[in-house]
Amino acid sequence: MIIESARERREPWLKRPAGSPFCVKILLFAITHLLAAPLFGQQEYVSRYDAFVGYAFLNSSNINLFEQGVQVQVGVRPRTWLSIGFDYTRASGDLSLTPNLLLPSLQQTIGAQFAQLAAAGLLPPGYNLVVPASSVSQTFSLGPQLAYRHFKHLTLFLRPDLGAIHELATPHAGDPIAAAVVAQLAPSGTKADWKVFYGFGGGIDVIVSRHLALRTQADLVHDHLFDDLLQNGRWTVRFSIGPAFNFGKNIVQ
Repeated sequence: MIIESARERREPWLKRPAGSPFCVKILLFAITHLLAAPLFGQQEYVSRYDAFVGYAFLNSSNINLFEQGVQVQVGVRPRTWLSIGFDYTRASGDLSLTPNLLLPSLQQTIGAQFAQLAAAGLLPPGYNLVVPASSVSQTFSLGPQLAYRHFKHLTLFLRPDLGAIHELATPHAGDPIAAAVVAQLAPSGTKADWKVFYGFGGGIDVIVSRHLALRTQADLVHDHLFDDLLQNGRWTVRFSIGPAFNFGKNIVQ
């Protein structure tokens, strides 16, 4: 499978996940802060509500799609060990589509058309079909999260992931042959789809103060967007980091 991000060809530095040096610095700061404080002990304040907003990326490596954006979460805690929350992510990026990503039936159709063009002398020698595309993805999920609060300045959490993902893809044909293929696959000029995703995730809250924590989290989910065009589903890693705000009644009994 040959895929290369359109932005990566223009800006090679994008081949390394953007923002990673910043994330490393934040994590080092958090670890330093954590080691400087007592580790074990009862968490004396656990708020009824929490909210999070931070930098996020979605990495779908099997199609080489790397999208950057923002993640937002709000939650309520019925118990100290249980939260129920809503999660939203919006991210955008670029990729390039090649025929080997498509359904076998579409590959055969395009191959037959290219054979006709070649026979008529209308296909340039060595022509390879590559269609750059931009992508905007949004995820929505609602569900439980389990917390482990054995440490005074550190909370660990795990969650199942079940939700919906919406993706809008806009192809950018670079030549008349690619434009003709795009007209068949996406007559309106864009392609949008909704799908259910499933997976799991978790992370760490480093407690900075009574109402503030630094949250680092990751999820691994599966979906099969554009299953009328693409032959395979994909696994996507979502990573995010940012401040979490705790507020409301103390539910520690």
